[in-house]
Amino acid sequence: MKSSVVAVLLIALVAAASAEVYFREEFDDGMTNWVTSDWKDAEGATGKFELSAGQFFKDANEDKGLRTSEDYRFYTASAKFPEFTNKDKSLVIQYSVKNEQNLDCGGAYLKLYPAGTEQAHLNGDSKYNIMFGPDICGHSNRRVHVIFEHDGQNHLIKKSITPETDVFTHLYTLVLNPDNTYKVLIDGEEKASGTLAEDWDILAPKEILDPEAKKPVDWVDEKEIVDPEDKKPEGWDDEPAEIVDPEASMPEDWDAELDGDWEAPMIANPEYKGPWSARRIPNPEYKGAWVHPKIANPDYKEDPTLYEYDSFGVVGVEIWQVKSGSIFDNFLITDDFAEAEKYFDLVKERREAEKAAKEADDAAKRAEAEAERAAKQADADAEADAEDEKDEL
Repeated sequence: MKSSVVAVLLIALVAAASAEVYFREEFDDGMTNWVTSDWKDAEGATGKFELSAGQFFKDANEDKGLRTSEDYRFYTASAKFPEFTNKDKSLVIQYSVKNEQNLDCGGAYLKLYPAGTEQAHLNGDSKYNIMFGPDICGHSNRRVHVIFEHDGQNHLIKKSITPETDVFTHLYTLVLNPDNTYKVLIDGEEKASGTLAEDWDILAPKEILDPEAKKPVDWVDEKEIVDPEDKKPEGWDDEPAEIVDPEASMPEDWDAELDGDWEAPMIANPEYKGPWSARRIPNPEYKGAWVHPKIANPDYKEDPTLYEYDSFGVVGVEIWQVKSGSIFDNFLITDDFAEAEKYFDLVKERREAEKAAKEADDAAKRAEAEAERAAKQADADAEADAEDEKDEL
C-alpha cells in the first residue's frame, strides 16, 4: 500500500517538474515586454494601449492590463517568449478581458505567432498559428473565434461559441491536446469540446458524393399533383372583380358641362371568387426526396499531427475597435491546465468586486439624480408659492 502511494506521488512530482509555463503576463513590470506595431501609423489609425484597471476594479494596481484608449482605431501590440513546439504536449492558452466600454463592434481576441515574427510591423496579414477569443459586432455577430492555421489556410471552428457581453472581467481558455481534442472554457466553465477533425474543415471530408450516381430519369419527387377529378364549378367566372358602387350618387353640384359625364366609382365585388385553381392531392407516384449516395473519399487522410505546431514565439493583440475600453490581462501560455485553473477563482473574485463597485456607483448616481430632481421640484414649488403670494397682494 505504502509503495503504491509513493509511486503516485513520484508520478505527480514528475508531471509537475515537466510542466512548463512558456509565457505569463500580469503587467507587474508595466508594458516593457510589449512592442506596438507601426503598420497603421501612416494612416493615423494606430490606437494607443495604456495600462489601466478601468473604472471598476478589486485592486487598482493588481488589476491593471492593456487597455484600448481611442475609438475607431487599430490596435496591434505583441510580446515574445522563448520558442517552443507543442509536439506531444498539451497547449493551454488563456487570458482575461474586460470590455468595460460595453463593446458593440470590435475584436477582443489574441493571436499566437511563430518565433521570428516581425513585431514592429505586425499586421492583419501576418501569418499566425492560432487565433482565439471574442469578436462582437452588433447583436447578430457575437462569437468566440477559434482559428487554426494549416497548410497556409486559416480554418474557423464550425461550432458557435457565444462570448460574455457584459462590462466585467472574463477568463477565456483554450486547451489543445496531442490526441487532436480540444476544449474552450469561459470563466472555468466548458463551452465547447470535441476533435479538430470534426469541428474544423481542415482535412478533406471522409465521404464525397458519388460522381457516378445520377438521379433516375423516372424518379418522382413531387409530393402533390393537381387533382385530375377536380373541375371548375359552372358560373365561377360570372362575377367580375369590381362592380359599380350601388350606394354612390352624383353630387348635387356636379356640372356636366364643366366636369364631364359623371361615372359612379367602382368597388370590390363581394361575390367575386377570384381565379380558380384545382385542388392538389398526394402524388401516388411520389418516391421521396432523392438522396445522392456517398462514397469513401480517396483524398481523405487522417492526420494525427493536426494539433501540432513547430514554432511558437510571439503572442499579440491585433484588433479593430469602434469603441475603446477593453482591458487585456492574465496572459498565460503553458502545457499545464493546472496552471490555468489557478486563475479561475482569482478572476471570479475580481469580477465580483467589479460588480459590487459598479452597483455602488450606480446607486450613488441614482441618489444624486434623485436629489437633483427633488431640488428642482423644490425650487419650482417655491416659485409657485411666491407667485401665489404676489397674486393675493
